[in-house]
Amino acid sequence: MTPVNFLDLPPLLSARGTVTLPGSKSISNRVLLLAALSEGSTEVRDVLLSDDTERMLDGLRTLGVGVEKLDNHVFRVQGCAGNFTVNDAELFLGNAGTAFRPLTAALALSGGHYKLSGVSRMHERPIGDLVDALRALGANIDYLGNDGFPPLEIFPATLSGVARVSVRGDVSSQFLTALLMALPLLDREVAVEVVGELISKPYIEITLAMMARFGVTVRRDGWRSFTVAAGSRYATPGVIYVEGDASSASYFLAAGAIGGGPVRIEGVGSDSIQGDVRFADALALMGAQVERGPNWMEARAPANGKLKAIDLDCNHIPDAAMTLAVAALFADGTTTLRNIASWRVKETDRIAAMVTELRKVGATVEEGADYIRVTPPRVGSRIEERGSSENQTPPSLPLSGEESQRSPHEKGELEGVSLDPRSSLLNPATGIDTYDDHRMAMCFSLAAFGAEGIRINDPHCVTKTFPDYFARFREVAQAVPVIAIDGPSASGKGTVAQRVAAKLGYHYLDSGALYRLLAMAAQRDGIALTDETGLAALAGRMEIRFEGEQIWLDGALAGDELRGEQCAAAASKVAAFPRVRDALLSKQHAFRRAPGLVADGRDMSSVVFPDAAIKIFLTASAEARAERRYKQLKEKGMDANITALLLDIHERDERDTRRSVAPLQQAVGANLLDTTALNIEQAVQEVLARYLAKGF
Repeated sequence: MTPVNFLDLPPLLSARGTVTLPGSKSISNRVLLLAALSEGSTEVRDVLLSDDTERMLDGLRTLGVGVEKLDNHVFRVQGCAGNFTVNDAELFLGNAGTAFRPLTAALALSGGHYKLSGVSRMHERPIGDLVDALRALGANIDYLGNDGFPPLEIFPATLSGVARVSVRGDVSSQFLTALLMALPLLDREVAVEVVGELISKPYIEITLAMMARFGVTVRRDGWRSFTVAAGSRYATPGVIYVEGDASSASYFLAAGAIGGGPVRIEGVGSDSIQGDVRFADALALMGAQVERGPNWMEARAPANGKLKAIDLDCNHIPDAAMTLAVAALFADGTTTLRNIASWRVKETDRIAAMVTELRKVGATVEEGADYIRVTPPRVGSRIEERGSSENQTPPSLPLSGEESQRSPHEKGELEGVSLDPRSSLLNPATGIDTYDDHRMAMCFSLAAFGAEGIRINDPHCVTKTFPDYFARFREVAQAVPVIAIDGPSASGKGTVAQRVAAKLGYHYLDSGALYRLLAMAAQRDGIALTDETGLAALAGRMEIRFEGEQIWLDGALAGDELRGEQCAAAASKVAAFPRVRDALLSKQHAFRRAPGLVADGRDMSSVVFPDAAIKIFLTASAEARAERRYKQLKEKGMDANITALLLDIHERDERDTRRSVAPLQQAVGANLLDTTALNIEQAVQEVLARYLAKGF
């Protein structure tokens, strides 16, 4: 069986809460390497555990560096002062630029023989400017593939005595970082001149700050040149803490700005050495309400509920700027992000990837060599989405406490914001491609604040920097609530569900009707009820609409035959096919719209909406169900025989309970509600009471 390689995020209603951030990848890998290059033992705390840091740790161990894991995020590194005990080794460094570039520089200035390789994308990421600078210092490096790109083979260096080298600054700041971190291994003063504009300057600030913590102060002439003095040596600070990751903070802060908030992140704040903390300033320019302290930041939606477009030079926040590109979907106007050429040479070509995926959700996107311009879909407004739907009764019961406590996003006050509920161009079965790029996956989780949620393909790529990202995201993001009501045939679940939906002003889904409609459409189109492939294809192209008690199929009003026993029996047959159920799953998910959904069926709780706010298994005795069905048919002027109905109910229960796909059963965590002795209104009130008791 092929493993599922996607994650469906439901449509989100709001966001609020607190998140403690994992350690910074950039700081973690710098500190681990500096600890190895220093004299003495260093205890490194709050290390990020991710693919990239594992590559650095594996590399150091391969080189003979003593690395001991003291606790989950605590390591002791025994420094070797740059004299690696293993002088002939092969290192595989995945797609970790923060490991590959600095290790290349450190090993190139040593006396060993090493081969460095990574994944195929790492072999497409340029390294030629760093290699040229190292060769000028006497390093002996060969390319094993294409010139200017990994993999590399490093031989013992013949140091040249050169006191000044140059490196381009407009491709990747990691070239300068790698050089600066390796220069204290030499016995002389060396100056590095930056050619062209230096991009990602805040990451150089991180490098300089971490080098200073290990006893090496770099003299600088602005951003033009950097000098490491003769005699510089790294010395352990004893214990050092890794800051929370400011780039990762951007997703949660943006969630607060889009979803009402407040969302607070802890672990990084106004005292941070990371440039990406200035993402909060960019959100403030978009109108978000932002507060911050020494070690925390917090964001909530603008006072008027609307984000506004910005035109911003993003050189100071190159990674976090990706989050702005998705946040632009929820802003009034066209957002332009400039000076982001470095996106082209990251884990993927992030400009091209962003353009492709933003267009999937209906945005108009323009790209250039170093900019991206995003105009959100403008078909409708949030007020249409958040208000009560057509043909539904407005709420007559409180939904979630005092109205004043609800966010503008929940109350339907974000008029003018994009991603209209009726205009999503994203095919749920296609989803957002992530290009093996962790930041693509995390950024586009924010698109779930649109009307239909979002599918993220290859979500596991987040392990590069934030392995439990989606679990943490769910902790602060509140999905559009679902009341899932399952139960056997004729238990009254449809009538109860419809009335609960009307009282709450929620949308309603009669899941069983989908299968009956499919059976009707199959008979109309001459498709055999045994043709699984044909039925699945038909299920995918059917157009279904609920309007009060009326149900429409492909533009035509379905008649009373939809509720007949013959149609019900046919529905049970088509529902037994796995491909049919898969085809109808996305249609069922599409009914999940703000402010909420009440869905009835036989696998709503277990399969379709396993994250439902409350799960009800509504049942009654077979005799009571037969009598209700008898009365229902008689009221419609249809012939009925109670003995035959009772027999049919017993047979259908047996068939539905034994079927291999989504058998009828009470889901784990579902509330049992036996309505044998209850009338419809009593059953409705019981469901409402149980739902409201959960705080909705």
